[in-house]
Amino acid sequence: MDFKKALEEVEKTLYDLQEENKTIPIVVEGEKDVEALQLLGVRGVILPINQGRSLTDFCDWLAERFEKIIILTDWDRHGGILCRMMIKQLRGRIEYNTSFRKIFAKYTMIRTVEGLPGWLKTMRNRI
Repeated sequence: MDFKKALEEVEKTLYDLQEENKTIPIVVEGEKDVEALQLLGVRGVILPINQGRSLTDFCDWLAERFEKIIILTDWDRHGGILCRMMIKQLRGRIEYNTSFRKIFAKYTMIRTVEGLPGWLKTMRNRI
């Protein structure tokens, strides 16, 4: 893998995510993911799934409040299952974007949102 290209793609994607998040909320798995994105300069609304309610209730809550969301669950097996379950529950109710998740999965050697700050720091030091 070309580490320089991977870093450039991830940094561009992170910038695009920051811009989109100015008007569109990001849905993540938990508080550590919220903290990681804030550490990376994401300043808009970030909503953790794990808030003590069922995924169905959470999706209903999202559909009542938003027209569009960004789904950024981890790109491991569990995150993939959560993403698919959310898509199934939200389809036809609100728009959702999973492209950021796919790009981070393609260009990083990690599997979680909370690992992004460390990955970026390591890659910047390496290059």
